[in-house]
Amino acid sequence: MRRAVLIALLPLALAACKPEAAPRAGARPVVSEIVSPRAGLQASYAGTVAARTETDLGFPIAGTLAERPIEEGDVVKKGATLALIDPQELDAEVRAAEAGVRVAEAQLSTAQDAARRADELVARGVDSPATAEAAHSALVTAQAQLSQARASRTQARELRGFATLSAPMAGVITHVYVQPGTSLTPGQAVVRLASTGDREVLIDLSEQDAAGLAPGAEFRVALEAAPQVASTATLRLIDPVADPATRTRRLHLTLAPDAPVPFRLGALVMVAPDARTQAQLTLPVTALIGGLGAVWVVDPETRTVHRQTVTLGSRAGDRVLIRAGLKAGQEVVTKGVNSMREGQHVGPRVPA
Repeated sequence: MRRAVLIALLPLALAACKPEAAPRAGARPVVSEIVSPRAGLQASYAGTVAARTETDLGFPIAGTLAERPIEEGDVVKKGATLALIDPQELDAEVRAAEAGVRVAEAQLSTAQDAARRADELVARGVDSPATAEAAHSALVTAQAQLSQARASRTQARELRGFATLSAPMAGVITHVYVQPGTSLTPGQAVVRLASTGDREVLIDLSEQDAAGLAPGAEFRVALEAAPQVASTATLRLIDPVADPATRTRRLHLTLAPDAPVPFRLGALVMVAPDARTQAQLTLPVTALIGGLGAVWVVDPETRTVHRQTVTLGSRAGDRVLIRAGLKAGQEVVTKGVNSMREGQHVGPRVPA
């Protein structure tokens, strides 16, 4: 009797040991990925405080650098004088232009008198109308020459103003390129000015980690030398191009406006994801059907594929953020998606 019971239970035990979905004979294995929240974010990252706006400044004209009253590291206010070009040639041009205006004014006065006398003579019948026309033509020419002389004077004065290089914003001098006495070409950089108005933190993440983040993600930032000095930062931008050497993406985090003063430019900081920065799903770009917002999801029971529409987010490298349409634990085909059809049977999963 006992043997009969064991024999009866044996088929049930064998059925329980069978896989939930045996692949159909002839079905090819499929390259797929089990969707899961991004993994690998470190507890913290090393970063540096930088200026959101950093500009190389120079003169729009050629000349010799006569004076540079600032040095690297100096904090300057908006409008502060940063450098001066030797103004001798420019001053000479201004004087010449002013003299040209005075000559043109004298010529205009003479032309006006000549035209007036010609009109009087014609009115008396002493001179011909042709003479009056010639006098008025000379008057028009003198007026045009005066306008041209005044324009030249305005241009010379503007060029003289370019001899002074002023700070367009408050900031810190982060680099000095040339020394007094250097002959400069138009546009040649003299100093680099970093704005102190908007500060940001720069960190580098792998492409996989960067793909799982979106602008607006929050981080906690603390000074490496004084961890008790902390603030918050918000992800503003992920560089669209990876570093060719490290294959990492640079993240730009905007520091909170009330960040403490010790977060100075160049300071070393430690950056950690905020607790509110939730894990998000990502997939390889190759999983998108036709490169659009749809993927093939594998039914674990029948081993058939079904088209699923998804909402895409930002891309980083070969991965794309999935904002909606998938859940953690689903199996998604990542290779050969454009040659599949709805309801197609697939074989066992092959990791990418």
